[in-house]
Amino acid sequence: MVWIRTRPAIFWVDVAVKVALVGLLLFGLLSDLPQFQGKAWLGRALTFPIVTLIVPVAWAAVSRRRERPLPYPYLIDILVVLPFLIDTIGNAADFYDTISWWDDLNHFVNWALIVAAFCQLLLRLPVGPLAGVAIAIGFGAVTAILWEIAEYLTFIHDSSELATAYTDTLGDLALGLTGSVVAAVATYYWATRATRPRQPRPAR
Repeated sequence: MVWIRTRPAIFWVDVAVKVALVGLLLFGLLSDLPQFQGKAWLGRALTFPIVTLIVPVAWAAVSRRRERPLPYPYLIDILVVLPFLIDTIGNAADFYDTISWWDDLNHFVNWALIVAAFCQLLLRLPVGPLAGVAIAIGFGAVTAILWEIAEYLTFIHDSSELATAYTDTLGDLALGLTGSVVAAVATYYWATRATRPRQPRPAR
C-alpha cells in the first residue's frame, strides 16, 4: 500500500493508457464485430503492445549505466503510447467508418503527439532550438511515410480503399507533416520561453 501511495498521479495515467490499449486490442482480437474486419487487427495486436515497452526499456538501459537512475520520463511514455490508443479507440468505436473526418484528425493529432514525445527527448540532449525543430519535423515526416507504407502492405493493397488510396495517402502525409511542424515549433517555443530569464520590472 505504501508503494501505491508514493506513486505520482502521472504514473497512474501512464498505466491507464497502456492497460486501455492492450485491453482494446484483445477485445478486437476476440470479437467478430465488423469494424475490426479488414483492419489487420492481428498485426496491430502483435505490434502495438511493443510500443508500451519502448520507453521503459530505453530508460532502463540508460539508467543502468549511471550511478543514479534518471527520473522516469512518464510524459514521454504517455505521448508515445497515446497515438496507438487513439487509433485503437477509433477502430473499436467504428469512428473510421462513421465519422468522415476522423482519419484526418488522427493523422494530425497523432503525429503531433509522436513528435511532441520526440521533442521531449531532444530537449534532454545538447541540441539547439533551430536544429531541434528541424530534426523533430524530419522525424515526423519519416515516421508518417513509414506508417503509410505499413498500411499499404498490411491491408490497403487488396482492399476496397485501393481506388482512393493515392489521394488519401497524400492527404494523410500532409496532415502528419502539419501536426509534426505544429508540435515541434510549439514545444521548442514553450521550452525556450520557460528557460528565458525574466526581465526585472521597471521601478515605478
